[in-house]
Amino acid sequence: MSRSDRFPLGALPTDAGVLFRVWAPRAERVDVVLTETDAVYPMDAIGRGYFERTVPGIGAGTRYKFRLDGDAVYPDPASRYQPEGVHGPSMVVDPSAYAWQDAGWTGRPLQELVFYELYVGTFSPEGTFAGVRERLPYLRDLGVTAVELMPVADFPGRWNWGYDHAALYAPSRAYGTPDDLRALVDEAHRLGMAVFLDVIYNHLGPDGAYAAAYGPFFTSKHRTPWGDAINLDDEGSEGVRHFFLDNALHWLREYHVDGFRLDATHALFDDSPTHFLAELSAAVAALDEGPRRWLIAEDHRNLNTLVRPRSEGGYGLDGVWVDDVHHLLRNMTAGDTEGYYADFRDATAAQLAKALNQGWYYDGQRSPTSGRPRGTDATPVRHEQCVVFIQNHDQVGNRPLGDRLHHRIPLPVYRAASATILLAPELPLLFMGQEWAASTPFLFFSDHAPELGRLVTEGRKKEFDAFSGFQGDVPDPQDPATFERSRLRWEERAQPPHAGMHRLYRDLLRLRRDLPADAEAHAHGPRGLTLRRGPYLIAIALADDLRLPWPAGAELVWHSEQPEYAEAPRPPVIEGATIHFPVAGAAVARTEQPG
Repeated sequence: MSRSDRFPLGALPTDAGVLFRVWAPRAERVDVVLTETDAVYPMDAIGRGYFERTVPGIGAGTRYKFRLDGDAVYPDPASRYQPEGVHGPSMVVDPSAYAWQDAGWTGRPLQELVFYELYVGTFSPEGTFAGVRERLPYLRDLGVTAVELMPVADFPGRWNWGYDHAALYAPSRAYGTPDDLRALVDEAHRLGMAVFLDVIYNHLGPDGAYAAAYGPFFTSKHRTPWGDAINLDDEGSEGVRHFFLDNALHWLREYHVDGFRLDATHALFDDSPTHFLAELSAAVAALDEGPRRWLIAEDHRNLNTLVRPRSEGGYGLDGVWVDDVHHLLRNMTAGDTEGYYADFRDATAAQLAKALNQGWYYDGQRSPTSGRPRGTDATPVRHEQCVVFIQNHDQVGNRPLGDRLHHRIPLPVYRAASATILLAPELPLLFMGQEWAASTPFLFFSDHAPELGRLVTEGRKKEFDAFSGFQGDVPDPQDPATFERSRLRWEERAQPPHAGMHRLYRDLLRLRRDLPADAEAHAHGPRGLTLRRGPYLIAIALADDLRLPWPAGAELVWHSEQPEYAEAPRPPVIEGATIHFPVAGAAVARTEQPG
């Protein structure tokens, strides 16, 4: 049986009706059950645990489940839509029915990507795919080139970050229909923006993820924070790997997305000769349709294997999130030292310069928290393979009160930190609302069934008991008010100080387009940094009253205390070969020749 015989999985409309295909090695018999008529159609076993059956006379819109061994009835693990929720019947969707308008879309080069991470449910007042689509022109005008959606695969309840995903192939009915997601991607492409999805292949959600009823999706060979690991290298793992590979290809083919953020790849345990990530990158590279697609790992190990070519023993991914830059800036600006920030206690500009020059800071030295070496040589890693940020959903939402960096530090310092990542040679990622210093938090929320919800609430409280710097009540993830508090307030963009911050982000992203690829960072004292980018010198003061080198006769083309950004500006002063920052900030010089 060839690979094409097993793909794709799910319910596929054809001229003869609907072809149902499922991997269910734990069953001896599988039936298709049409839930609206109770009609039952036995499926044919085609080998290696796969079953299929074409049912004539039906098409898109048909609702169904699979019955295993004449007993339990479950939704399709590869369902394209769950209109009644993850426990309800699956619905047949015809992916070819949507009239795409993006034939001219050629994608975005990796080095041009400016990511904007958003959660669909709180990004807009509507909380839907349509609400995101209506605001895409705003993101385009801001300077965003890649919209990154937090996980959209369906989950239990009305709202969830998406990491409790249950129906991996089905866009959440909480956000709209599959065609609503297609329309979002279509419009983004029309506006010149790529769309990335956050996908999770390291665990399944605790409620409604019925894939494990069909096959050996878990193995006790490895343990993860969620329990037994996804089975990528134990008995029956071939079908599990195929399930996740097909999932990735289905998003690329049926939704025209441009790439993925691969969640917590450090929790993908695989001792196979070919690591799952290498197999995934090869499968994506082999696609002969559409523009170049990109794979970005979220991984805290600073592992160059992730982005090394497969021909050199790597996994062939295109990029990786770099926590080091965030953690260094967080310690330097807000003083965070607990948890993983302990590895960056007393951080300095020299450490930040090293991270910006090579992609990450830890490249094999001992981690104070673990006592073990952390990181690998960054020499094989290019700047455009590293994604940097000062906010993302984890670094905001996993704080007890969901507070953002700008809630904790003075705005001049926040403007300087923002300039650091927006003008760095790495790829910047923004988290929704940070560009206008949103007043709203982003809290951890869920809408689980009562018993599971109680456990989540208790676990959240217990998680922060050990944090000496936090005293107070943790917002209940199950309280609807926790979700509502996380909605962005779009009206505040026009009000000070938010309007000034928005202008600063927009102007910096415009300036970024003019910067050459080459870059070299230098530290000046514990809180001063210069970044040379061709004829541009970027001076960054992460504290008040700093003097930094300044090229004699250079043109001052931008600074963070301009009156359109700051309500009470205290601009830097050029003093010969130095620039004095009375308050934290950043400035950009343009010279005729690099100095």
